[in-house]
Amino acid sequence: MAMFMEVVQKGLHALLQLLTHPFYYVGIIFIVLQYRRQILFERKLFHTKLHSLVSETWRTVLWGWIGGLLASVLMAVVGATIQAEAILLLWIVSLLLILFRVRFLCWAYAIGVIGILQAVLGWFPSLSLLGSSDGAAWFTGALQSLNMPALLALVAVLHLVEALFVRQQGTRTATPMFYESKRGKIVGGYHLQGFWPLALFLLVPMQGANTVPLPWTPLLGGDLWSGGWTIVGFPVMIGFAEMTRSRLPKEKVRMSAKLLAGYAVAVLLLAILAKLAPVLTVLSSLLCIALHEGLLVYSRWDEAKRSPIFVHDKRGLKILAILPNSAAAGLELEAGEIIHKVNGVAVHTKRELHQAMQLNSAFCKLEVLNLEGETKFVKHALFSGEHHQLGILLAPDQEAMYYAEEKQTHIIAYVRKKLVGLLSKPSSGTKPM
Repeated sequence: MAMFMEVVQKGLHALLQLLTHPFYYVGIIFIVLQYRRQILFERKLFHTKLHSLVSETWRTVLWGWIGGLLASVLMAVVGATIQAEAILLLWIVSLLLILFRVRFLCWAYAIGVIGILQAVLGWFPSLSLLGSSDGAAWFTGALQSLNMPALLALVAVLHLVEALFVRQQGTRTATPMFYESKRGKIVGGYHLQGFWPLALFLLVPMQGANTVPLPWTPLLGGDLWSGGWTIVGFPVMIGFAEMTRSRLPKEKVRMSAKLLAGYAVAVLLLAILAKLAPVLTVLSSLLCIALHEGLLVYSRWDEAKRSPIFVHDKRGLKILAILPNSAAAGLELEAGEIIHKVNGVAVHTKRELHQAMQLNSAFCKLEVLNLEGETKFVKHALFSGEHHQLGILLAPDQEAMYYAEEKQTHIIAYVRKKLVGLLSKPSSGTKPM
């Protein structure tokens, strides 16, 4: 009972710390900007939206709390400790990095950079004397005092939670897109990108504190925990970004989750290595960044060697996506399936699809080839006000006016009203946006 009351008291104090932390709200604002940009893409390409800004933001914040509590439990078992200066320093470095690429918001990059800077200061102590201002002195002092093995362990735990989130929610974050293939044709694909603001409550040792002893012994820290403990609350951003033209979203998500879990295990081993041999800390920091970049390189290589799947063929029209709560969703149609016939008429173009649907103004029967290539028959009564294609978003044809450019954007692209990364087809006679 005493332990429970101690946790409640310190937990409430940590909750107040988190709720008054400005970077938590910076993270939420970033989430809003992300979904706003995502919806703008959807409206531009499909003249409708597949996601709701308010509901997706609330869902992301809620899962951020769930993931944060899970990560907090894992960190408490590991016993990795992080100073208050580290939290502020990590956010400052992360915000500077996203001026170049949004994906650099991931703390794997900030922690890797901090580890390298700490090693450089260790090699050249005279550099700490170059800055005479209070800010420079604080920066160098905080940098030299950081526990890099603990920070690397934090990266491992965060990416393990991220792998779970990607596996469970990755398809929900998927946005259908039009891309230009290697042969210059417009093909369908998906952009998968999600960020979650984790509410992290970290157990830290505190010497001289009159507290109830912990009922377990953390893996790291040893005698540090015998002097007392407290709980510190702070926000952490995790997220991923992927693109696929050659896999279904659920397949891409499954692969990404496995790679992230493998990365988490590798970084945890690097943290142990840095703990056992401090001289190898800089190598661990470099590998923390390099392995994360390796995930991106591998994903691009995997896409390059495979053929696009969201293209129409002689069998019919390929389904790119299904609008939520639409007639097509009720018929359990899926992305990747092929519409072979409509009202008994074979269709190969959008025009033929519309003409076939008009053969019966009250009813529509579809012959569809599922993902296994087997035929299934579905039918639906037509009602006024429904989507003219029953909520089916088809893969693009060569009449598509816009396509997305494959590029990593910076934070300015999320703020600007102009859709950076969306291009007009050269043949349309308009300039790229």
